[in-house]
Amino acid sequence: MTATFLDGARRATRSLRHPTGALWALTALAVAIVLVFLLTDLPGKWEYALGLRTRTIAGMVIAAAAVGASTVLFQTITANRILTPGIMGFDAVFLAVQTLVAFAIGPALLMSAPPLASWLVELVLMAGSIVLLYWWLFLRRRLDLHVIVLAGLVLGVLFRSVTGFLQRLLDPDTFAILQDLTFASFTSVDRELLLPTGVLVVVALASLWPVRRELDVLSLGESTAISLGVPHRRVVMHVIVAIAAMVAASTALVGPVTFFGLIVANLAYGAVGHRHLRSVPAAIAIGVIALVGGQLILSRLLGFGTELPVVIEFVGGLFFIVLVLTGRAR
Repeated sequence: MTATFLDGARRATRSLRHPTGALWALTALAVAIVLVFLLTDLPGKWEYALGLRTRTIAGMVIAAAAVGASTVLFQTITANRILTPGIMGFDAVFLAVQTLVAFAIGPALLMSAPPLASWLVELVLMAGSIVLLYWWLFLRRRLDLHVIVLAGLVLGVLFRSVTGFLQRLLDPDTFAILQDLTFASFTSVDRELLLPTGVLVVVALASLWPVRRELDVLSLGESTAISLGVPHRRVVMHVIVAIAAMVAASTALVGPVTFFGLIVANLAYGAVGHRHLRSVPAAIAIGVIALVGGQLILSRLLGFGTELPVVIEFVGGLFFIVLVLTGRAR
């Protein structure tokens, strides 16, 4: 009996060391945590509580899919493990749009605007500006990708500076409302935005399926990919458009999260390797585990009122420093 149990444990350990086994284990753990979050500790009015928890879970799954997948893809095309789509200036554009709208029309109109209309405006401005910038510099001017990433970094700093200046001109009430709108939150997601955001993320991911093999070659570097016959600029532009759509939709839904993608992408590489058929689903599964598990621990076990994004940003900042100090940035 003992020998049979030990043999079973050894087989389970060997399967977890295999990338496919590790991916299935992560997926099973993510599903288990979601079920625990949904079905445990329900109050008397369980229908109402279950509806709120389902909305929170849906927002977290969509955000995990968008941020996890987009970070893996962005690190593939830039060949760097510490860069995230935030370097493209999405959060800066998001903050600038919110601040300009608050500055121009005031907090009353900002709060009363239909959520779907606000989501569409933010999506078009964020994704459109990034895609136009990269299309012009990468395809028309044919500049190096790293020069373009640097341009995105500089423009992000410019947007943040303008945003900071405009926020200093706002009255305290408007500034407080603006801070509430621009702070990431997974528990106050608008139910009306879940379906369009989820559909957009699924469409963006599905569009990458025909180039899944080229993505593995891109991770070897630009010169190697070109020598192996990959149309580098066309595939990279395709990936940038998909990243722009996913990150813009996620940011408009839950707000900007800077270090979350960095954490889940690097944990996915460690668990299943760099093949995109495994690393992208693994990053999504780890993202769901981190968000739902983190919210479960904070709200049910510890009883803290702290917002989960605050913890994620703190842990992500430490993780970033560890990657840099240990030389695993590339």
